[in-house]
Amino acid sequence: MNLPIKRYDLPQIIFGVLFIALMTVASIWIVQPFILGFVWAGMVVIATWPLMIKLQRLLWGRRFLAVIIMTLLLILLFVLPIALLVSSAVENGAPLVEIASHPSSLHMPDFQWLNAIPLVGNKLYNGWHALINGGGNALMSKVQPYVGQTAAWFVTQAGHLGRFIVHCALMLLFSALLYSRGENVAMGIRHFAVRLAAERGDAAVILAGQAIRAVALGVVVTAIVQSVLGGIGLAIAGIPYATVLTVVMFVCCVAQIGPLLVLIPAIIWLYWSGDNTWGTVLLVWSCVVGSLDNVLRPVLIRMGADLPMLLILSGVIGGLFAFGMIGLFIGPVVLAVSYRLISLWVNEAPEPDMEPEEALKALDE
Repeated sequence: MNLPIKRYDLPQIIFGVLFIALMTVASIWIVQPFILGFVWAGMVVIATWPLMIKLQRLLWGRRFLAVIIMTLLLILLFVLPIALLVSSAVENGAPLVEIASHPSSLHMPDFQWLNAIPLVGNKLYNGWHALINGGGNALMSKVQPYVGQTAAWFVTQAGHLGRFIVHCALMLLFSALLYSRGENVAMGIRHFAVRLAAERGDAAVILAGQAIRAVALGVVVTAIVQSVLGGIGLAIAGIPYATVLTVVMFVCCVAQIGPLLVLIPAIIWLYWSGDNTWGTVLLVWSCVVGSLDNVLRPVLIRMGADLPMLLILSGVIGGLFAFGMIGLFIGPVVLAVSYRLISLWVNEAPEPDMEPEEALKALDE
């Protein structure tokens, strides 16, 4: 018995695929101005969703009241401080670039206070002046142009204040919408994932949500707390440009470098200026702030997200280059989600039939 041969209309398939591709590209092009704001809002909503549910229960089950309070919290605790920090960086960045661009205006410090250190103070002081006399100022003159270029780049990134504020406004708008319709949006995404990869697609969505919450709470919130506390210490100790240094400290904390990269030079500057009291106070405060992430991050992550430090650092730097200031938040999240999904896929792979030694021998043959 001859079975009928099913014929395919090849031109119809090609034109259908081209039409779908064209509509996809056109849709992405249209919503491109809103993508970063929506991704940012999604990260914030996923991270703070349990808090919103608790507020809703306390407010007699009224969702709109919880949405209003959460939006106000985002403005007061998240958007407003960052906007003030970036604005201050733009205002105070020009003098820093001017100083860094003219190395002749800077001189190596004398560090007279080194003599007061028992036993080794005199040797340290003489060694320091030997370094200066041997070309320390020349070394600083060679380094300063690169410092100036780096400072100018950071100020340029912070100078995109208008675009950053627009993304903040979009983030607030999308966050309010996601808070009000979060369950429907989540079910829609899960249904789409099921259509793509059945049960694995649904598990991938849940795993991605866990990774986003882990990064948002364990990395970003910890960085905000450390940088704010460090900035308070800098301001109280009388460090110039404390707000700009707080922005730099926040970037270092997100990149898992820590706040000490900013606090230690500030402590040295205080001792060099002869303000030993505030230098000691800032030293003690820096020890507290620097060790805070060891306590705060595990509490926020709770069950934990085993994310390599290199992954977070790459996400911060790559996100900063790709998206500007918003990339500090989006970059680590994207890499964390990709890392968790790839790890899940690798762990689901079947065990090889051959032992590693046998597989190596087969490759050699």
